Amino acid sequence: MWKNNGLNQIKREVFYLKTQSRINRFGSSAMISSLVMASLLTACSGGKTTPTGTTAADDKQGPPTEISIITEFNTVEPPGANNPVLKEIEKRTNTKLNITWVSQNNWTEKQNVVLASGDIPDLMKVADLRNPLMQQMVKQGAFWDLTPFIKDYPHLMEFPQSTWDNTKINGKNYVLPSVRPLDASSVIGIRKDWLDKLNLKMPQTTDELYEVMKAFVNNDPDGNGKKDTYGYNMRDMDPVFTNVFNKSTGKWKLVNGKLVDTVLEPGTRNLLVWFNNAYKEGLIPQDYMVMKTSQLEELATSNRAGLTTDGMLGLWRQIENPMKTDPKADFMAMTSLDGFSPQSAGFLGVYLIPKKVPEAKVKKILALMDFGATEEGFNLAINGIKDVHYKEVDGFKVGTKQADTDSISVSSFGKIFERYDKYLYAYAPGMSREVFERNKKIIDEKAKISTPDVSIGLVSATETRVGTEYKKKIDDLKTKVIMGKEPLEAWDAYVAKLKEDTEYQKIITEMNEAYQERVKSAAKK
Repeated sequence: MWKNNGLNQIKREVFYLKTQSRINRFGSSAMISSLVMASLLTACSGGKTTPTGTTAADDKQGPPTEISIITEFNTVEPPGANNPVLKEIEKRTNTKLNITWVSQNNWTEKQNVVLASGDIPDLMKVADLRNPLMQQMVKQGAFWDLTPFIKDYPHLMEFPQSTWDNTKINGKNYVLPSVRPLDASSVIGIRKDWLDKLNLKMPQTTDELYEVMKAFVNNDPDGNGKKDTYGYNMRDMDPVFTNVFNKSTGKWKLVNGKLVDTVLEPGTRNLLVWFNNAYKEGLIPQDYMVMKTSQLEELATSNRAGLTTDGMLGLWRQIENPMKTDPKADFMAMTSLDGFSPQSAGFLGVYLIPKKVPEAKVKKILALMDFGATEEGFNLAINGIKDVHYKEVDGFKVGTKQADTDSISVSSFGKIFERYDKYLYAYAPGMSREVFERNKKIIDEKAKISTPDVSIGLVSATETRVGTEYKKKIDDLKTKVIMGKEPLEAWDAYVAKLKEDTEYQKIITEMNEAYQERVKSAAKK
């Protein structure tokens, strides 16, 4: 392994890059190459590849396999080394797991420090498939190509084919996707009880939604006799509404076989007009641009916003507080708006195995992850041990206080051990069966029309280098136009400028080249 001074130097470089708001670009290609070579030297000094490995069937024989893992956690505290669920997972998989849990507060920085150091655990999670350092290291051979192995693990193979395809690098499966449902990860939630009280129908178009927002502001939907409610709290306005106005999932849209940047499309301009009108009429918070996400969400949780955006699970969290005073309070996920529903990537981050891990151990790691993709393993990971961490009530698993004490959650062990479940986002603890069944029906309807993101996993070197600066300027101008601090003509002028900008156009060219390479690779199957 590297000596301490080498690792410290990497940390200093990463910290410098982060402070310059460039951590997502990770510096020049020369720096990336040097860091990759250092990591490869370290990887090559590890164990030799064994000619044969183990299968899932052999995994419970012999002494426990020690596996080191680094991943994130979103619970208050991470699970401890003596966590009962961890011990049960180890028992059932014949492993000894050494898990490094990293808080979301420094997850991005930590990933790059670990990648650059070369001292990579047996299994490492990386949040962004497009992480430039990870991508470069894959191309240099620092991680295992798992393509020949994964077909032997039936529960991993239950992940959607689109998720496996979207996470390929150069046509191969170097990563294990941290699988998530394709639908309902991002929805528009509307106060169904407010609609009912005001005798309004569920809006189907943006025009209808605008009129509903006006009613939520002007017609006292909460019945307190005051004009103190908003139509929309502006939580995650972009990209949720940007997607609707452009009928695209993400920044890129496929038109006649080519990727089109939606920033330059009329849909984005129409979005600015729509929200500028909403701002002028007081339908959205006047200071939304300086409010934190938690403050925007608080407008919903305190009964002051009729519209919010979140995952389907998040809607339940946002309505729990209003339900304490009004049991009929209800945030219902809209199936679509203007006939459009975005499809999620199907994963939240990816796992990689460094090449220094022997092939036999690679197979044991895959067997471990395959266990996590079983109903048994996934239930153990996210719900814990029956009658200790949860009890079954009316067919639902109801968490106990011990579950909180032991940090048993989708946001802890569920970050590692994952099973594809299209209804994962449909249920939350405390939810009634009626709402659960309604959510399932909404997900089924969304699945019929949801549009995938065609740009997942595609990389533009120019965007990696300069994309952050462009995004900041674009977002800043959007805000100014919505607030009326800049006229709509300023947006038109900026779009015209981007169409002539060599660097910006190079991003579009490179993204299209990457897309065409993907199409060619798929055609060779």
